Amino acid sequence: MTASIIDGKAVAATLRSQVAEGVATFQAQTGRAPGLAVVLVGEDAASSVYVRSKGKATVAAGMVSVEHRLPADAEQAALMALVAELNADPAIDGILVQLPLPPQMDAQAVIAAIDPNKDVDGFHPANAGRLATGLPALVPCTPLGCLMLLKSVHPSLSGLDAVVVGRSNIVGKPMAQLLLGESCTVTIAHSRTRDLPARLRAADIVVAAVGIPRMIRGDWIKPGATVIDVGINRTETGLVGDVDFAGAVAVAGAITPVPGGVGPMTIACLLRNTLEAACRRDGVAFPL
Repeated sequence: MTASIIDGKAVAATLRSQVAEGVATFQAQTGRAPGLAVVLVGEDAASSVYVRSKGKATVAAGMVSVEHRLPADAEQAALMALVAELNADPAIDGILVQLPLPPQMDAQAVIAAIDPNKDVDGFHPANAGRLATGLPALVPCTPLGCLMLLKSVHPSLSGLDAVVVGRSNIVGKPMAQLLLGESCTVTIAHSRTRDLPARLRAADIVVAAVGIPRMIRGDWIKPGATVIDVGINRTETGLVGDVDFAGAVAVAGAITPVPGGVGPMTIACLLRNTLEAACRRDGVAFPL
């Protein structure tokens, strides 16, 4: 068996096109375009590249892109004041504070200060709680993108056994909640899970988000399973995922590549979340 490759670039392109259509409709109804503000503290090279990509994608979708930069030695109070200003700005529908923050700043306090209705990263405790209890919420972009990729393979996920490897607040936990919402039977595995290979060999769906290069071997995968590899690890040979792709592709039914799988979906889902936040704030039907 050779797995089919889940083309994240193609799925993301379709979503971005749908968002652009939704933005045009929103603008026709409200007389304004949705606004996304991105805040970058410091000059981290990877973060700077990512922020530029977000800005270009936001403009391409027909939205207003606003970027704020603070120096690496900025005090927490300066960032909190900026967040309060953006919370109160009627032209801003989405606020994203790029992580990681410098060590002198408390990231959790900053996230908690963002208006939950503008929290397009989906990290605010209010959005996490709403997701966990099955209420409408702004959902973290990466797990939302993973769910869309899964549904491009399985339109119905009901009854499937899923293992999420990784328990972070950014990917692992919200991913599990989304899968539960689709009526999957979900296991969250992590570094202390006993006999992880045995658990994975029973899984119809594997979502790998552990941050260890090629940790999950091909012979751990159930034949025909769908594998979503969230990992992006820099090695001497280039970018690799958390799954040993060469081994897994010979066993799985479908698998995401790294790069070109989950990555493109994260920015596309950020645009989707910004449109959703704008529609909620203005009482307009969300088209997606």
